Amino acid sequence: MRRLTSTVVVVAGDDAGDVVAGLDGLHNVRAIPRGERDPAEVMAAVGRSAATYTVHDADPLAGVATAWTRFFDGTGVVGGLEVAIEAALGELRADRLVLPDYYLVLDPDGMTETWRHWWLGVLAGAAPVRVVPVHASAAAVTEVLGRLAAGRWWPADLEVWLRGLPKVVPDRAGLPSGGVVVG
Repeated sequence: MRRLTSTVVVVAGDDAGDVVAGLDGLHNVRAIPRGERDPAEVMAAVGRSAATYTVHDADPLAGVATAWTRFFDGTGVVGGLEVAIEAALGELRADRLVLPDYYLVLDPDGMTETWRHWWLGVLAGAAPVRVVPVHASAAAVTEVLGRLAAGRWWPADLEVWLRGLPKVVPDRAGLPSGGVVVG
């Protein structure tokens, strides 16, 4: 899996596209709102960016996130999470998608519990400083961009981590046991 020269930031949550669009014109920031483009098209644009920060709203794990929350909310189809995981792994292996350096999660307090557990439990548990809650505004995101901290990268073995997600229970996600229910 490749890493890009720019610091890649995904803005996630309601109104993420509008927030990303509001960053257009900032010095050293390339804002790429997804709009009608598919994630691979956004990633192609991200790959060409030479800006210090490249910010977009095309989450490479969006399918996994949706399937995981549906799985634990009891609204998903049988096998849907596993299919989403394998699809994401295929796209990551082919370098059509790349995990970002950071996720800025817009107003997580307003999310359902399971979504909040995805962002602040599952993802933050895997790479704590790489998931940052932020108010849903371009000004707040701009402020956070200037003080992002370095920290542990995503798990080295993405296949093991992603394939283990069906065993990561929402209210235990991110805890030292890894959220996995034993016994």
